[in-house]
Amino acid sequence: MQFKDVIGLEEQKAALRQEVLRDKISHAKLFLGKAGHGGLSLALAYAQYVFCQNRSESDSCATCPSCLKVSQLQHPDMHFSFPVVQTLGKTSDIFLDQWRLLLEESKIFSLNQWISRIDERERKPIISAEESQSIIRKLSLRSFEGGKKVMIIWMAEEMNLSCANKLLKILEEPTKDTLFVLLSEQSEALLPTIISRTQLFRIPRIDPDSMRRVIQSTRPGIKDPEAIVNRAEGDIIAAKSFLSESRDEAELKEQFMQLMRVCFKKDVIKMMDWAEDISALQKEKQKEFLEYALFMFRQSMLMNYTGEQLTRVSESEEGFLKNFSKFITGNNIFEFLEHFNKAHYHLERNANAKILFTALCFKVMRFIHQA
Repeated sequence: MQFKDVIGLEEQKAALRQEVLRDKISHAKLFLGKAGHGGLSLALAYAQYVFCQNRSESDSCATCPSCLKVSQLQHPDMHFSFPVVQTLGKTSDIFLDQWRLLLEESKIFSLNQWISRIDERERKPIISAEESQSIIRKLSLRSFEGGKKVMIIWMAEEMNLSCANKLLKILEEPTKDTLFVLLSEQSEALLPTIISRTQLFRIPRIDPDSMRRVIQSTRPGIKDPEAIVNRAEGDIIAAKSFLSESRDEAELKEQFMQLMRVCFKKDVIKMMDWAEDISALQKEKQKEFLEYALFMFRQSMLMNYTGEQLTRVSESEEGFLKNFSKFITGNNIFEFLEHFNKAHYHLERNANAKILFTALCFKVMRFIHQA
């Protein structure tokens, strides 16, 4: 994969190129950002640039033997580590075929999409102590092609404590010509000692122009790409989910309005009914609702502080926000964002949906009266 194939992230690409060209490569990087921002695709392009035998100032050549091996995910000195379901296998090696197939389909995917690929029961995955032993063993060997060795650890926050502790020494004192790239969505879930041994490299949201190009190439002739750009907020995975969803904005808005209405009225029976209804939906639909709610909270704050100048909503949403936004203030916005983000996090990790949404209802009831 070349840098030109990575969506957006122009400043990040330039920084990585300069690091390689100046031979100032950090031995361990932490790519921090949502999976939908494209950190994994950037890591692959970076690895190809490092291995490339005929790189230019702007990109890898894509034609040398090393580039071809990386693009085919078969380079002997490029290794992957990722979360797996322990009852199916202890290390990433067992799942490399499925991993490569998914990467061939898309270089941008979520942890949930990966787990759905390998486990129909979608059980919680981890990066285990056995995996750390496998990583150390691979990196203790000499490079197959006499150059650098690259270890890409995807969703590094899923390392359990034993795994993380076992990797501390090799992260601090790596074997010769070893390059680590850790990818994480949540730095707070990583050991501080892991973070301290890596160079932080933030992966920001995809810029709106790049998002529009992705949306229009995914669905040519789409009538209103701006609605998807606005809701996706720089997240490619979210944008593709919105493009493929069967539900429309009106249904999401109605679901959101109903929650706010029953919680404001403190109607516990209807709150429980709402939680029952949403818990019966598929997990992706539940996550979609939580993402929509987070979007509406942020737009409410924008309307409060800027009027309609900076809001990014449809006409029907704008009409709703004119009345609703007064209930979202500095007194409760952080609580709303924190708990809806937590709900999304726990839902991805197979929390009981009925318990999760019931608890969320009572939090909303409390927060909405703090305005």
